[in-house]
Amino acid sequence: MKKISLKKIFTVISLAVLAVLFMPNKTIAQTSNDQLERIGLNTITTAVPFLLISPDSRAGAMGDVGVATSADANSNHWNASKLAFVEEPIGLSFSYIPWLSNLAPDINMVYMSGYKSINDRTTAGASIRYFSLGEIQFTDDSGNNLQKVNPNEVAVDGSFAYKFSEQFAGSFSLRYIFSNLTAGVSVGGSESRPAQAIAVDLGGLYSKEIELSDKEAKLNLGFNLSNIGNKVSYSETAERDFIPINLRLGAGLETFLDDYNSLGVYLDVNKLLVPTPPVYEEDEQGNIVTVNGEPQILAGENPDVSVPVGMLQSFYDAPGGFNEELKEYNISTGLEYWYDQQFAMRGGFFYEHPDKGNRQFITLGFGIKYQMLFLDFSYLVPISQRNPLENTIRFTLGLDFSELKKKEE
Repeated sequence: MKKISLKKIFTVISLAVLAVLFMPNKTIAQTSNDQLERIGLNTITTAVPFLLISPDSRAGAMGDVGVATSADANSNHWNASKLAFVEEPIGLSFSYIPWLSNLAPDINMVYMSGYKSINDRTTAGASIRYFSLGEIQFTDDSGNNLQKVNPNEVAVDGSFAYKFSEQFAGSFSLRYIFSNLTAGVSVGGSESRPAQAIAVDLGGLYSKEIELSDKEAKLNLGFNLSNIGNKVSYSETAERDFIPINLRLGAGLETFLDDYNSLGVYLDVNKLLVPTPPVYEEDEQGNIVTVNGEPQILAGENPDVSVPVGMLQSFYDAPGGFNEELKEYNISTGLEYWYDQQFAMRGGFFYEHPDKGNRQFITLGFGIKYQMLFLDFSYLVPISQRNPLENTIRFTLGLDFSELKKKEE
């Protein structure tokens, strides 16, 4: 086991984060135009945002970190490469997430995930998430009732993780997305339809056992590029929107203090790889200036591009230049303490810049494992603004089949 200092560990992690934050970016020239001076809130929006909701209570209790945490049945969402390092041959979990529980009791998300080790190097995983938006009454322009619908969204995916060496594993995931928000009701004079997409995830994880201040430890460095898929639309006439293509980079350090106690520290950096809304040129009345029917862009880049171009463009297209690009990186941090692998305490913090959505919250939670069952709970405390998950307890129920196998043996 290689011995490494704490200072060196944090130096490596810091350099990795800085490499992401200071990638080359295209900047705009300085201008005194009032419109550019007023650039502030410029949130990036996508279709099917439910794909980014933290689906399990373990990650939900640690500020939504998950790229470089230890492997479990929920790794399909965060970084399927972790599945190549699982110690148990089979794992299964079920999660329930109330959404906007203070306003509507029938909005929630259910998530089921599992994996099966094929051999020492290969693991297969699968998951399904179902997001129900409750019952909605549609009306016409006069306020007359049309029909009641139950909007819902579903994502089903399969993952394949392969361990290329004792320290590095990669993964590939294929996902089908179905979003039915209008149930065919006519919207704006045009017939609506469900949106559908096919997307893939690419992931990687470097995991190495080290010695830290005479204690056994494990260093994890990982990435996950998720939801690389086609743009979607809910009607024939509407423009097609990007789905939430997302890049996650993560680092984790788990230290085994003694035979009973361990402590993990984790950090994730997230960025949406979709175009940033530009600033359009306006006339004196505040109307957008158009030429041949095309709106004129004052700063930023044209967001109506293909998926590959949009992914590359997302690193330099912010109308506010380099300073705005830095605001588009979200930070997640988490702590996890285990006692005898039977009881866990967790905490975390999530930060999003005020100009990009202003989600900032503290998370807390704990986990209990008894024989082949484990239960995780999480609770969210908003800091900057209201959150759909505030005053809500999320839970995850899991099965560890290795304990059953041990009993049979």
